[in-house]
Amino acid sequence: MSILSLADAEDTGRLLPLITACHAEAGIDRSEAQRREALELLFSGEVQAAVWLIGPHRAPVGYIAIAFGFSIALCGREAFIDEFYVRPAVRGRGMGGQALHLILPMLRQMGVRAVHTGLNRGNAAAARIYERSGFRARDKCLVMTREM
Repeated sequence: MSILSLADAEDTGRLLPLITACHAEAGIDRSEAQRREALELLFSGEVQAAVWLIGPHRAPVGYIAIAFGFSIALCGREAFIDEFYVRPAVRGRGMGGQALHLILPMLRQMGVRAVHTGLNRGNAAAARIYERSGFRARDKCLVMTREM
């Protein structure tokens, strides 16, 4: 049995508490209505993104959200790990690493050439999980954001 299951609109009730906890931990100030609206858009099919539940489908302990894009420099599709969260009570048991181990080959099969992620500075535990999965910091690259 896989620890990953692709979420759909029926999983909104399972995802919202996890997203709320993730945002609280990361200091992301969004309302419940904004989070629900984001999930509605994600599940509408209007955007190229997906979210997988981590753990038992009926009682997930985390999630990983992936947004898809395109890069001329990379000569094809790229993916960005938008959010990756595992409940603190089950961290350190290998579920996050296992989720990455399972999702990366799926993304490769979807034609993704590179997977990117962003980390809060000082989050050494997350950095170790990504490094064990082959992610490397890009010395010449600084990600900048402008919210619209």
